[in-house]
Amino acid sequence: MLIYVNGLLKCGAPLVPFFSHKRESFFNKTTPGSQSLALGSRDRVYFNSSLRYASKSIQVVESSVTDMGAKEEKADSAALSSYDDAMDALSTLISRRRGDRSPTLGSRDKLEQVVSYLKILGLEDKIKELKVIHVAGTKGKGSTCVFCEAILRNCGFRTGLFTSPHLMDVRERFRIDGLDISEEKFLQYFWECWKLLKEKAVDGVTMPPLFQFLTVLAFKIFVCEKVDVAVIEVGLGGKLDSTNVIQKPVVCGIASLGMDHMDILGHTLADIAYHKAGIFKPQIPAFTVPQLSEAMEVLEETANNLKVPLEVIAPLDLKKLDGITLGLSGDHQLVNAGLAVSLSRCWLQRTGNWDKLFLNGSNETDIPVAFCRGLATARLHGRAQVVHDLVSDQHDSSGDLIFYLDGAHSPESMEACGRWFSSAVRGNKSLSATPVNGYKRNGEFGRDFNRVSKQILLFNCMEVRDPQVLLPKLVTTCASSGTHFSRALFVPSMSTYNKVISGASAIPLDTRRKDLTWQFRLQKLWERSVQGTDAVLDHTLNPDGITSLPPHDFLCGDAPHCGGPAGTHSSAVMPSLPLTINWLRDCVRRNPSLKLEVLVTGWLHLVGDVLRLLKR
Repeated sequence: MLIYVNGLLKCGAPLVPFFSHKRESFFNKTTPGSQSLALGSRDRVYFNSSLRYASKSIQVVESSVTDMGAKEEKADSAALSSYDDAMDALSTLISRRRGDRSPTLGSRDKLEQVVSYLKILGLEDKIKELKVIHVAGTKGKGSTCVFCEAILRNCGFRTGLFTSPHLMDVRERFRIDGLDISEEKFLQYFWECWKLLKEKAVDGVTMPPLFQFLTVLAFKIFVCEKVDVAVIEVGLGGKLDSTNVIQKPVVCGIASLGMDHMDILGHTLADIAYHKAGIFKPQIPAFTVPQLSEAMEVLEETANNLKVPLEVIAPLDLKKLDGITLGLSGDHQLVNAGLAVSLSRCWLQRTGNWDKLFLNGSNETDIPVAFCRGLATARLHGRAQVVHDLVSDQHDSSGDLIFYLDGAHSPESMEACGRWFSSAVRGNKSLSATPVNGYKRNGEFGRDFNRVSKQILLFNCMEVRDPQVLLPKLVTTCASSGTHFSRALFVPSMSTYNKVISGASAIPLDTRRKDLTWQFRLQKLWERSVQGTDAVLDHTLNPDGITSLPPHDFLCGDAPHCGGPAGTHSSAVMPSLPLTINWLRDCVRRNPSLKLEVLVTGWLHLVGDVLRLLKR
């Protein structure tokens, strides 16, 4: 059996490296007990149960079911203190609250500021040597970057990947060879940058805001680690983004465009496309995916003005993958995978590596086996991720609790999320549940047919979003596939706006000061526009302002789905996220015949908070 440990493939025993351009003899060899990765007749790879298959992209990790808290307590106290100090220092760079759309520096001033920081760190000339893939977009840019990194790593290159935001720990933003940068190296590079910039701050140079600092830190890491390729995801927009100090990338990509961050990027698709196309550089090849005409016209005009060869890439044809499954789930990932394949191929060609790797040449329509391995092993937390809760599963008499996590927060991504969730709960065999500690239950989707399945929505979104669009879009998409939510739970945020936290940070349990006004607005919208009811919804408030947890049978009884009887409440406002997770666990413990399938969506930070809690 193949299982994934923190996004890494784990099999049997010794390490057997292999490379895309050298088909070793065992590629076509079978042995008793072997299992196929399903790369197809052209490049089928078999795994013997006694072997561990590894390349740079696949690391074998020794894993055991241990308590995360116990591990942290055994860690060196000085190292933890230093890391906590680094998080405290980073927190001082938070210049405004998440969701604040107040005006900031103009593009020229902002980019000049980033360049000045690079000069202080001695990186201005060194980053010109980085061979960069630069990717912007409204949705799918992170997934595209992850696919690119995995593909090129499987081709044998040392890779650097910079993405945002992080979900559990800031080190997630910086990957070297497919793994989050180690705490030791992070601290080394962090304090080197911090001390140099602090010294200049005495001379009147201000410290950079958080994202600018993280951007220059990424360049510092990739230069010092001597990566062969740096895959850089734009933070927001493109033209004004801190990453746009890259003057000569090898290739640029624009993922799917849609309406998001309108207060910053503009209120039309053309305005948004203008900012995204800002990463185009004169005569540097660029690729994009099919876009609405309003956006495509802007991309094409910008490309023409800069003499950029712009190519529109169709979604990846599954037939070309010889039966393998993408590492990132959902039909929408075929769009991102197609873009990543073209970006990676172009990078290899422009750096002179294509012919070196593929000696016999390759048809432009073929996908090399190394590309297939990259597409199959790419991992990104919080995007179409399935997690089987093992805390509730430790009880033999317990029901099932499965979390489906996706950070969708725009109308387009919410629709894609709904399609993926509906497919997953129908037991799509191509999906696999990956527990946080890396262990996979046998027969996770098909066992215990006598159990009653309930689909639950766990939701929160930023107040700058429009839940009147997001919630109906999700519900109607799911309903069109026959998936209906029995209950909706609205929870407050656990993350704080003024603090950068680590994976080891303490989880706040105090709920006395939680302002639940926004959650009650979400619940009222749900009951009115989704459920078709207009009842008074503050019945769960205690006099002291604390919301009580619903009774455990709230999830067990018959529940109306969309269009249910008027006057019935199918939702609840929960006092805190930690209490909600524990309450869900208690529900399945008390009801062995219950299977809860919980969709967590609306905000990437909500997804990150849930993942942190499940790891504990």
